[in-house]
Amino acid sequence: MAQPIRVRFEALRDFMDRAFRRAGLPDADARTVATLMAEAELQGSDGHGAIRLAPYLKRIREGGVNKTPDIRVEREKPAMALLNGDNGMGHLVMKRAAELAVAKARTAGVAWVGAHLSNHAGPASLYARMCLPHDMIGLYLAVGNANHLPPWGGLTMLLSTNPIACAIPAGEEPPVVLDMATTVAAYGKVKARAQRGEAMPEGWMVDRAGKPLTDPKRADEGFLLPIGGYKGYGLALVIGLLAGTLNGAAMGKDVIDFNADFHSVGNTGQAILAIDPAAFGDLDEFKAAVDVVVRDLRASERMPGVERIWLPGEQSHEKRQASLARGMPLPPQLKATLDNIAADLGIAPVEVIA
Repeated sequence: MAQPIRVRFEALRDFMDRAFRRAGLPDADARTVATLMAEAELQGSDGHGAIRLAPYLKRIREGGVNKTPDIRVEREKPAMALLNGDNGMGHLVMKRAAELAVAKARTAGVAWVGAHLSNHAGPASLYARMCLPHDMIGLYLAVGNANHLPPWGGLTMLLSTNPIACAIPAGEEPPVVLDMATTVAAYGKVKARAQRGEAMPEGWMVDRAGKPLTDPKRADEGFLLPIGGYKGYGLALVIGLLAGTLNGAAMGKDVIDFNADFHSVGNTGQAILAIDPAAFGDLDEFKAAVDVVVRDLRASERMPGVERIWLPGEQSHEKRQASLARGMPLPPQLKATLDNIAADLGIAPVEVIA
């Protein structure tokens, strides 16, 4: 396998910033989206980082995204709000949602902010983590932007990967950050494997006859499998109802495939819940208690051959630290795609580390 090319966080962010500005996003919005996409790459969420730049730009170019949205509160009570994303970039909508949820939770203790008429926003953990600098717990839910999952026992794709993320602050330990699709693998990982020319492990997808599907370039011939069988199907359904139906967003047969349709309004549904631990007791005591649980789990007896017990978010934390120190690894195929984008837009290519 070809060695990855390394780029600095700032170089990738600035390149995507230039691309979005050239595509017509206002300067501040281009910067916000580019920064969040680079953050996704930094933490190792390669299915939601720079690989998404080309389809995002195509969707903007073909009118599937509103370049100058009026993102606004449509409904509101002390501990909740519903945002109308006005078909803007999902990163902009959910950053606004997270900020509003935190502000409301300071008064109410907890706050739910849902959104409709949004779009794909990258990895779920980006938004759950936005609560951490405020010493709050973040819980994020979303309806995926294409259906790749049938109901348990069925063949009609009526559900998506419908992710959930939760970020819990700790004291001296890194925060506990769970970010997972309700399918065995997120579809972004399938796209990343296809771009790199790598096969998928058995258990990610099956074809319509129920046989393992390992070629990611044949993904449209089958569907993703839910985590835990019928339990994952049930979880995908519930998350879809909470993030989509409750917020007046697309769910089920109304979800468009944004991998194939670049001009229709997606009406993506998302939600974020902010919880202020200080409303439940002493904040420092809570964070210290989280540290105890984390250390107990890490130090617990391991099965033979297991070198380390990982906590949710630890591997992403280590990838972030390594990428900040040595640069982020980009597959050569992705770097070539970014170079083509630069040539098409007439902008400087992303600068690599010599």
